[in-house]
Amino acid sequence: MSVFQTLRDVFAPADPNAIHVPIILTAPVGAVPITLRTMEPDDEDAWNAVRWSNDEWLRPWESGDPMHGPGITFNQWLAGQRRNEQRGTGVIFLIEQHMSIVGQISLGAINYGAMRTGVVGYWVAHDHAGRGIAPTALAMIADWALADPTGPRLHRLEIAILPDNARSLAVVRKVGARYEGLRPNYMYVAGQWRSHETFCLLAEDLGEGFTARLIARSRLDVAR
Repeated sequence: MSVFQTLRDVFAPADPNAIHVPIILTAPVGAVPITLRTMEPDDEDAWNAVRWSNDEWLRPWESGDPMHGPGITFNQWLAGQRRNEQRGTGVIFLIEQHMSIVGQISLGAINYGAMRTGVVGYWVAHDHAGRGIAPTALAMIADWALADPTGPRLHRLEIAILPDNARSLAVVRKVGARYEGLRPNYMYVAGQWRSHETFCLLAEDLGEGFTARLIARSRLDVAR
């Protein structure tokens, strides 16, 4: 790389779609008490401990590279996250509860222009599953991505789920996602191309907010 190219990159204007980090999103009062925040280098040990202790739990749903490219280090992955944020094409949040990492939620494959859409993926540690963490994280990232001035102001979020992933299907239904249908051989998962049920969250459905509606629904369920 030439000196001139380096200088050009340093002084180039910021991408108008850039996602500015760090970002910390805190669940409102009445919601499951979690925080979403972007990753930092110091998170490596804690993230590795949670992710790899849950490898067997997550393996059936783990997407992969059908071309079997080389692996990357945590620092390389983090650098890729920063590039995606600077271009406005994606962002990954840690899900934390009581200041401990309990999962992860991502917004990627962001398109602007006439579509303004992105794809959401998430996972929660086995010992924290079933506590309402994933629905709350999904509702929070939807509120941020669709309506928050600091977010990408998208129109549509897509969530693709394997038909036999009952827990994840329950998550999107709790948040009120629209069912779009089955996409044949949509994603490479656990060594093969797998069909996925697809759902979406639209800006038109935001109303008072997906998180606020999730809180109201939880209160109603408790009252019954």
